[in-house]
Amino acid sequence: MKKILAVDDDPIGLKLLKTLLGRVGGYEVFTAENGKSALETADRVSPEAVILDLQLPDISGMEVLKKLKSSSPQLPVIMLTGVSQIQTAVEAIKLGAYHYLTKPFDQEQLLITLQNAMEKNQLLAEMRELRENSGKGPTLSRITGKSQPAQEVVKHIQKVADSALTVLIQGETGTGKELVARALHEESSRRSKPFVAIDCGALAENLLESELFGHERGAFTGADRKKDGQLLLAQGGTLFLDEVGNLPAALQAKLLRVLQERQVRPVGAAKDFPINIRFIAATNAPLENEAKTGKFRQDLYYRLAEFTISLSPLRKRKEDILPLAEKFLEEASLELRRNVGSIQEDAAKSLGGHSWPGNIRELRNVIRQAVLLTPDSSIHGEQILDLLGKKGAGESAGPLEVPVPAGLSLKEIGLNAVEEAEKQVIRNVLRSTGGNKAKAAKILKTDYKTLHVKIKKYGLPVKEE
Repeated sequence: MKKILAVDDDPIGLKLLKTLLGRVGGYEVFTAENGKSALETADRVSPEAVILDLQLPDISGMEVLKKLKSSSPQLPVIMLTGVSQIQTAVEAIKLGAYHYLTKPFDQEQLLITLQNAMEKNQLLAEMRELRENSGKGPTLSRITGKSQPAQEVVKHIQKVADSALTVLIQGETGTGKELVARALHEESSRRSKPFVAIDCGALAENLLESELFGHERGAFTGADRKKDGQLLLAQGGTLFLDEVGNLPAALQAKLLRVLQERQVRPVGAAKDFPINIRFIAATNAPLENEAKTGKFRQDLYYRLAEFTISLSPLRKRKEDILPLAEKFLEEASLELRRNVGSIQEDAAKSLGGHSWPGNIRELRNVIRQAVLLTPDSSIHGEQILDLLGKKGAGESAGPLEVPVPAGLSLKEIGLNAVEEAEKQVIRNVLRSTGGNKAKAAKILKTDYKTLHVKIKKYGLPVKEE
């Protein structure tokens, strides 16, 4: 019997929920009348889902939601709210709530929403299990391909994974360098220890040194507390240095010393600390040429390239395109809850004719969008051509274009991106159904009322020419 936690400060409402969920729904129901009790009960019984009132006497429902999602990110939470709190409930959806219902709620709608939430959670769990149980390891199994270059990569990983050699992974953007690094870690005896990845091109030079080596309190302006760097956080495990060619010259020298002596000194510290780390580096530029021209230290290059794995671009292994696409189709169908099971012959031809400048990352993005947008159980050629700019070759099918207004935080930009993507998907599905909202709601696996609210929110015309 599945366990449900119902949280409401109204004793009558709570009794109604317990009766409805227990006698009608057939669930084992636990109750709480305030936020503190809700968190304690959730920690004790590990419910499969939570019905959470937004208005609580001690802790707000929003705070309870944040803490629940922090400890159990996959836990479905359905919010109960008054009509005047709808805007807050929408914010709760952005924080990870599955859905919200306004009081007084329709009992049948609550049971259906709860069932859908748990079914979705079960599908996501099955997808994670599918990824982990296929092949020889959770990450190695995702390096799919029948071509000789793909098979050579798998052989190299199996050969060098459990050695002490530092590995340099070379390949164009989107070829799966971090995936290979994670496979090397998971196939090694260090798999139970941390895997720490750092993008050497994503941080400013003054921040990169502190991020890598850590710092003592008072080491520089703004250092109001001690911070362990990624080198110490990766102790016993693997440190992955992505785009290592972007390291400034001064940090190249410090990294060389770490590789030679296996010790690290945080910024402002008076002594070194011993480390036990496996180093893996990656670059999308030919680092050997950079070393020959003086743009990268030769001695550091030789330290990093004790074993080199080169990843071929997708355009040079065309026979891998369809197997990869089918794997991404399976993953996306589970994740997006779409019953899409095949790629039509004309779609496969369009995929094979594209040059894939964004490599595997671009292919995965195209398949995910196609699974989301297709109105039936197959992906067709015209959908692929449309996502590729209707040319089928030479153009990158990048992510949905989202305008980024100045002055927004990263979190706000992310929320805007989600809303823009949702708006575009709803518009496309409405177009495919000729504006029929009932059919669109069925395709999108949502209820009619929710779709209607979102259509009004985004100002979408129901009939589009």
